Amino acid sequence: MPMMKAAFVAAGAGIDAVAIRDVPIPAVGTGEALVRLKAATLNFRDLLCVGGKLPGTKTPEYIPLSCAAGEVVAVSKDVTRVKPGDRVSPLFALGWFHGPTPTMQMLGGPIDGVACNYAAFDAESLCLIPDEIGDLEAATLPCAGLTAWTALFGPRPLKAGEWVLVQGTGGVSIAALQWAKAAGANVVVCSSSDAKRRRAQALGADITINYRTTPDWARAARQALGGRGVDIVVDVVGVAELDACARVVGDDGIISEVGRLKGQASWGQEVGKPAARIAVGNRAQNEAMLAFAAAHGVRPVVDAVYDLGRLSAALHHLASGSFFGKIGINLL
Repeated sequence: MPMMKAAFVAAGAGIDAVAIRDVPIPAVGTGEALVRLKAATLNFRDLLCVGGKLPGTKTPEYIPLSCAAGEVVAVSKDVTRVKPGDRVSPLFALGWFHGPTPTMQMLGGPIDGVACNYAAFDAESLCLIPDEIGDLEAATLPCAGLTAWTALFGPRPLKAGEWVLVQGTGGVSIAALQWAKAAGANVVVCSSSDAKRRRAQALGADITINYRTTPDWARAARQALGGRGVDIVVDVVGVAELDACARVVGDDGIISEVGRLKGQASWGQEVGKPAARIAVGNRAQNEAMLAFAAAHGVRPVVDAVYDLGRLSAALHHLASGSFFGKIGINLL
């Protein structure tokens, strides 16, 4: 029986409990495609799952990670969407093709994820990767990249010449910086690291603010913009910085509520400014994002790459906050 490597962990067991095992390569079921996965990337969500902080994680254990890219190696007879040899990435939420509400088939939590050499997916939940985008680059996009895309072009579509503010320099924030600049917008980046601020400037950030040395970063941003507010705030921090987000967003702007890096998410909190909860995105949005990236030459940023056998070390790197952009996992 052909075998592969796969990572397993129990929710709440912690980063160091991740184990790599030899398991059979899955068979292809009706409507499915078998994908030889080549690269994956980490998301903050992975820390929540392994730490037991995300309800609904599969028990007693699961294969972690939700973002990957690879090559189709086999399909069932009824599949027409993809064929062997196609380069693909699976949706973050399998079966989420249209509309604002994700399915519960979310990889790397409610169902097994992509920290493995091979996986069988519902073929309709696979997106073709444009030739202009490499495997590792494509693996950054299904969760963080698409979340940033939806934050900018979902509830209140960004226009050229407008201003976006992003918090930090993690996967969602750097993707938002890159999408916004490619769309002709301007970007304010807040970071606690001057070195990361310089890297953000190299990617096109128009204004950067060190929020440790300038705690009232919202006031500093408005001053830098001549008193006006920004049009979209990509809020990845949550409640802890929500008041500052409300102060920096303009009267016609919106807070795109993405994450919970500091405890409680800001979803549903009243701040007196328009706000929208951002929940990654569907297949139609994913395909639009991939086409935009290819057309505009957007190259997602990967800070470091680990082999699958060092997944625990990669998760520790993620937890440290010392990375810029994304952390990759080599699945070859």
